[in-house]
Amino acid sequence: MSQNPYGSPQTPEDATASSDAAGHRTAPLSTSGFPPGIPYIVGNEAAERFSFYGMKAILTVFMTQYLLGRDGELAVMSDATAKFWVHTFVMAAYFTPLLGAFLADWLLGKYRTIILLSVIYCFGHLALALDETRMGLAVGLSLIALGTGAIKPCVSAHVGDQFGGRNQHLLEKVFGWFYFAINLGAFLSTVLTPLLLDWYGPQIAFGVPGVLMALATILFWMGRKDFAHIPPRGVAVFRDAFTGEGRQAILGLVPIYILVAVFWSLFDQTASAWVLQAESMNAQVLGISILPSQVQAANPLLILLMIPLFSYVVYPLLGRVFTVTPLRKIGLGMFLTVPAFSISALIEQNIQDGGSPSILWQVLAYVVLTAAEIMVSITCLEFSYTQAPNSIKSIVMSIFLLSVSLGNFITAGVNKIIENSDGTSKLPGASYYWFFTGLMVVAAVLFIAVALKYRGKSHCQDESGEALPI
Repeated sequence: MSQNPYGSPQTPEDATASSDAAGHRTAPLSTSGFPPGIPYIVGNEAAERFSFYGMKAILTVFMTQYLLGRDGELAVMSDATAKFWVHTFVMAAYFTPLLGAFLADWLLGKYRTIILLSVIYCFGHLALALDETRMGLAVGLSLIALGTGAIKPCVSAHVGDQFGGRNQHLLEKVFGWFYFAINLGAFLSTVLTPLLLDWYGPQIAFGVPGVLMALATILFWMGRKDFAHIPPRGVAVFRDAFTGEGRQAILGLVPIYILVAVFWSLFDQTASAWVLQAESMNAQVLGISILPSQVQAANPLLILLMIPLFSYVVYPLLGRVFTVTPLRKIGLGMFLTVPAFSISALIEQNIQDGGSPSILWQVLAYVVLTAAEIMVSITCLEFSYTQAPNSIKSIVMSIFLLSVSLGNFITAGVNKIIENSDGTSKLPGASYYWFFTGLMVVAAVLFIAVALKYRGKSHCQDESGEALPI
């Protein structure tokens, strides 16, 4: 017997019982521990998220301070226009997951889809690094939106595909580590990339995330022999998605995702409105001057600290009071978003009265918002995977990601509507933040009614790739 370093002993038959033409396993290993491919996936996710969040962290500042015209002279955007385009980009990045999901489940499989789109992703970073004009910005962001979006549902579903009946109990932990990797990469890049922009300019600041994306692609390729490669289902995937159990699962989840979209419409403003707000705050902390775009690093850092806190302290304590179900976690997180944005509204009110509040007040808002994110985002990620029938897991994950796209569509749309012809806003100052706070209250209340009516069924890949209720 050979020893599997990630779990219990496995027999040779476990590794060779099911394979494709390239010799890759097409079903999970029979093990009670973590599958051998997980380190490659987690490492890839950390590097990929470094590239994405590093680029995203400096987008607003780049658009409003560094953007060039064709003549090489500064041709920057107004604050309102920059907010509109940042959220339009994020909207696109979370719309393309649907394309990637169908490509993976219909034709290529998750692994080949991830590799192909990762290469396109790398070219997007290259365009941003080489061209500081609106043309380079448009081409780069378009390719990145396609690449990062299309691989998202495939990567998260690919994680779940590595688990079978004997180790399905580890799904919650692996998605926790998956989210840990996301935020480790995000934290490091959000601290470093603004400094690179400040010290060396846009080419280096956009180039370093591009290098990390290339490393992410190579790392994922290195794990190809250790992955379970669940094969595509061909045209049957359309039947599975739009009829029977698949259709029922999607229709049950869509109302949840629509309301969760409002959470994302607030959360993703940390990359736009909150960055612009930080420029008017006192950024001195213990004698150190914090760049406005660096404050975003508070979120991934807090995630790293709060994931174990929620897993081992908060949820067990809540469990003594009531049964902690996934939908209850999501609902609590949505209500917790309300005080987070209320803090940002109060900060803006202080700024408008001629004050210069400490950046630590925005950090406090991040603390509350991050707690909400853990309850909403991590839970939705795991819940979406388990509620999806095995034949359409990537598709369901992409529909969940559409909620992020819809949230950013809401934010971009609001910013477009409230922008006056002279660049000022119809919702000036704190009223802008109070508007979104009120919107969140309405969504959280409606979520209670939707959650009470929800009925679903859990699924997991067993060793033969068949549906297994959990």
